[in-house]
Amino acid sequence: MARYMTITLEQRGVSCRARLLDDLAPATCAAVWDVLPASGDAFHAKFARNEVYTLLPRISAAPRRENPTITPIPGDVCLFDFEPWEIGNPAYGYEAGSAAHAEQGATDLAIFYDRNNLLINGDVGWVPGSVFGAIEEGLPEMAAACNDVWRRGFDGERLAFARG
Repeated sequence: MARYMTITLEQRGVSCRARLLDDLAPATCAAVWDVLPASGDAFHAKFARNEVYTLLPRISAAPRRENPTITPIPGDVCLFDFEPWEIGNPAYGYEAGSAAHAEQGATDLAIFYDRNNLLINGDVGWVPGSVFGAIEEGLPEMAAACNDVWRRGFDGERLAFARG
């Protein structure tokens, strides 16, 4: 039986529903499922293009990579596992004390809302993400809200992931 999660931009009051890809990324799905609900400050990607994400304390049970991609498509839900040195660069703009600066590293849970994404970072090169979910309901509304995050800013916005 399929498992689902609801993904919400809390301040904008917009949600979508994603099916977990247990057949393609079983260990990643299990690791994420076990920490839900989870939420954090929302960020819009600088490099990847059409991505909104949050950083959480590192999900240690998540595999390094499973069902990887560097070209996510609209509706992909991805997990990125970062060592502390990979995202702690002050140029990235994460506040001191945030998950980006945690000694154990951080987990990035991301949604991709439009096409033409390329996961590359000038400091480290390719940044493959583990695709563990597919948005099946509410993508057009979420895409509009994500685009609003890009145009108007994400200050105060939170991205939440919950079972169901």
